[in-house]
Amino acid sequence: MSDLLDRRAILLDQAAADKEDAVRQCGAALVEIGAAEPGYVGTMLDREKSISTYVGEGVAIPHGTLDGKALVKRDALAVLRFPAGVDWDGEQVTVCVAIAAAGDGHIELLSALAEILLDEDQALALRSATDADTVIRLLGKIQEGTA
Repeated sequence: MSDLLDRRAILLDQAAADKEDAVRQCGAALVEIGAAEPGYVGTMLDREKSISTYVGEGVAIPHGTLDGKALVKRDALAVLRFPAGVDWDGEQVTVCVAIAAAGDGHIELLSALAEILLDEDQALALRSATDADTVIRLLGKIQEGTA
């Protein structure tokens, strides 16, 4: 799990002015841990403009466009929690799980994330997590599923 989810990319007390600000923060976290080039953030914003990454249960999964794949250095996740919520086209998002994936890795990551988020209890636990260990425990099975 440490390869996919760096503790430095688990930020659980964030605030964002709007959806674009939240996506920028997610991208910045991926850049900060060396998973993506700074230009990847722009492709995340482009993705959001073409189709919302809101998936339900207060969670969005921002990720880049196909053009952004060349800017990904390694597969990684960033988890940002916005306790006050962020308006996401009329929905309230409290957790963003950002993805940087080279190749088709994002498909496996999205699938593994969906399994967790479809479980009401796990989705609630992720939305209310206040420490990195809880997030790592909840998302730990993703590494197993994509290895």
